Amino acid sequence: MNQTRTLLFFALMFVAYVLWTQWEQDYGPKPPAQATPAAQVDGKPAADSSVPGAAGPANVPSDTAAPAGKAELVTLQNDVLRLTIDTRGGSIVRSELLYYPSAPVTRKDPTPPPARLLDDNATMFFAAQDGLVSNNGAAPDHRALFHAEKTEAKLADGEKSVSLDLTWSDPSGVKVTKRYTLKRMDYVVDLDQRIDNGSQATWSGNAYQQLQRAPAEKVNWFKSYTDPAQHSFFGAGWYSPESKFEPLPFTDFAKKPLSHAVTGGWISMLQHYFFVAWIPPADQNVTYTSTIVDPNSATPRYLVRAFGPAIQVAPGQVSDSVARLYIGPKLQGTLDAIAPGLDLTANYGWLTIIATPLHWLLSQLHAISGNWGVAIILLVLLIKAALFKLTDAQFRSGARMRKLQPRVQALKERYGDDRMKMQQAMMELYKKEKVNPMAGCLPILITFPIFIGLLRVLSESIELRHAPFFGWIHDLSAPDPFYVLPVLYFLVTLLTQRMMPTAGMDPTQAKMMKVMPLIFGVFFAFFPSGLVLYWTVNGATSLLQQWWINRSVDKAHEKARTA
Repeated sequence: MNQTRTLLFFALMFVAYVLWTQWEQDYGPKPPAQATPAAQVDGKPAADSSVPGAAGPANVPSDTAAPAGKAELVTLQNDVLRLTIDTRGGSIVRSELLYYPSAPVTRKDPTPPPARLLDDNATMFFAAQDGLVSNNGAAPDHRALFHAEKTEAKLADGEKSVSLDLTWSDPSGVKVTKRYTLKRMDYVVDLDQRIDNGSQATWSGNAYQQLQRAPAEKVNWFKSYTDPAQHSFFGAGWYSPESKFEPLPFTDFAKKPLSHAVTGGWISMLQHYFFVAWIPPADQNVTYTSTIVDPNSATPRYLVRAFGPAIQVAPGQVSDSVARLYIGPKLQGTLDAIAPGLDLTANYGWLTIIATPLHWLLSQLHAISGNWGVAIILLVLLIKAALFKLTDAQFRSGARMRKLQPRVQALKERYGDDRMKMQQAMMELYKKEKVNPMAGCLPILITFPIFIGLLRVLSESIELRHAPFFGWIHDLSAPDPFYVLPVLYFLVTLLTQRMMPTAGMDPTQAKMMKVMPLIFGVFFAFFPSGLVLYWTVNGATSLLQQWWINRSVDKAHEKARTA
């Protein structure tokens, strides 16, 4: 009975977790239509009184008043990133992650194109923008027209970094040089906006950085269930030393807009496996805000912004405004070295305290085995060994209850439909035989958070993306193409069910148990094979443990009977 309750508990909690996640995505509250603030046109930063000395421009161009001139696209590339920069605003409008193919490598397609994160495609629009604003002079915002002296800058052999400069100048004498720099084997883009004030008056203004993104594409119900990316967080997030990481779903942009002054934080846009984050200087007091651009249109865009402190440049002087931009994978264990709290973009939530050490352990096992599938198997065995005492007590209680099935069945026949007397008689029988039907509760309470934490790790780990196992499984982040693992899991669950005590079980519960193996077999047919591998190995080891315990209990019972 205990083992039955355990399986039912895990099954129901798992189904509830998946259904709740999908319901939030499909039927969660949508942002209501709202008017675009007058001072924020197309994501344009304006005066922010929460920043000391901040000043908004008096001559913010409207949506249709972008400076004249023809823009062009230029590229900046190191060995891991290829960036496409639009000279209109100097915005990064495309980013290709050269080490991460967009699809698994196969014989038919041995060289798939690299994964693209930032994208200027209208339906998948995602851009990293930055600029300057001023209320007493000219300043290039993210719509100003810059000039690039070269159309391509690529990291050469032997070089440690590569830079690309874009320049803007005003007849008043103010000149701005925007420099993007990439270092070797680095996903961080260094931004330096140099303000050279050649005018006759002191220039004052603010620098800002922002991320602007279109909402996720709508998918049909089948893809929403079978695509692991649909169950991962897709939205914005921000970090402060006081509040730590705070996710900001797109559904909260209207009802809970972001507005915080932060020192030592960052803002980001997150998706499955990858994210982009603007990281202002750690010693600057920066205001983080959010807004919806064109909320009444068919394709609204969501924007998060970091608005910096006041900058003053005297005539003939030069001042630099710097920031960093991370564009890349959620490589756990390495991101905090870039900025405090950046590891939290994995967004494990309350499971962080469990999921983080599990991910570390999984990585260590991969370092030993050289295969992520083998690492998953080893992780299962280690967890089973660590929880052996708990599960041993649970399984032994189930084995003893199994031995009592004939007597429980006799009580059922004796009392018929009188459930109260039946329950009283069963409790007396359990007490006499020193069997505790609730012995399995503590193991469930301890192992369930571990299970959910590992579920998050296997679902979110970039290392498993397109990682091969053996034989027919070429991608642990994709479903088993031949459904071998789901079938194996179905057989393991079926055999486990056969070993469970069923006497005295509620009829509805008994019927549910009969169809549970088939339901979960079909359920897992569309899950990532790495996750199904974990479930199958975990179920198989539990089955072996239960068989061994049942065998030892049977021997002990037989020995006591013949003594």
